[in-house]
Amino acid sequence: MPEEDLLELKFRLLDGSDIGPFMYPPASTVAMLKERIVTEWPKDKKGGPKSANDIKLINAGKILENSKTVGQCRTPFGEELPKGVITMHAVVQMSLAKAKTEKKIDEAPKTVCACTIL
Repeated sequence: MPEEDLLELKFRLLDGSDIGPFMYPPASTVAMLKERIVTEWPKDKKGGPKSANDIKLINAGKILENSKTVGQCRTPFGEELPKGVITMHAVVQMSLAKAKTEKKIDEAPKTVCACTIL
């Protein structure tokens, strides 16, 4: 594939650090990008994703769907801008089922005596 057809993407994390940039063909899916983020996630950062389903990718204010390709996600004004690195925001958001399970474990009842004798 010619070099000019590839898109250069980097992923901005919540703390402002970046993963990338990496070169991707326009036919790459959002799901493929999320898998790459999971493998490249810094090991020293807490709250990292367990799977690609825990990541939400945001580009130009829109949450990207897994089935869309990078070429479909490009913004219309991106065609007019000079070639450069496209920054997408990567937000870790665990699924509700996982979050509820972990919350139940954390909120186990604690036995505390609160008797008052007068």
